[in-house]
Amino acid sequence: MIAALHDYPKLSEMFIAFLLTRIGRIEADLIDQLFNSSEKRLARLLLLMANFGKEGSSQPAIPKISQETLADMIGTTRSRVSYFMNKFRRLGFIDYDGQIVVHHSLLHAVLNDKLIGDGTSRAGAKQPRLLD
Repeated sequence: MIAALHDYPKLSEMFIAFLLTRIGRIEADLIDQLFNSSEKRLARLLLLMANFGKEGSSQPAIPKISQETLADMIGTTRSRVSYFMNKFRRLGFIDYDGQIVVHHSLLHAVLNDKLIGDGTSRAGAKQPRLLD
């Protein structure tokens, strides 16, 4: 690999760009895990999976994925994911029936901090509730 990176400058550029993007994503995931509620982490994950905020068009339909897998990805329980998914559907942020369809309203809710958190921080202290 080192020889290939040395011999092919274009490959080196692409590889370094990939590594920098990957490192940035890992840092963002760590910050998300440390400072956001499980509700906000789920919203962020759904938006990332639907490619919101990326260049080009977003794909609001996410292939079928289990709530257990989503729970593992955000570090919470399946029952919490089920609760938030039902809440997001009730508020019109998503539709799901086999596949999840993410609406732009979820992005606006996250950006404007309009989600109501799960009510507790990691230390168990009450967090202020935000308005819908």
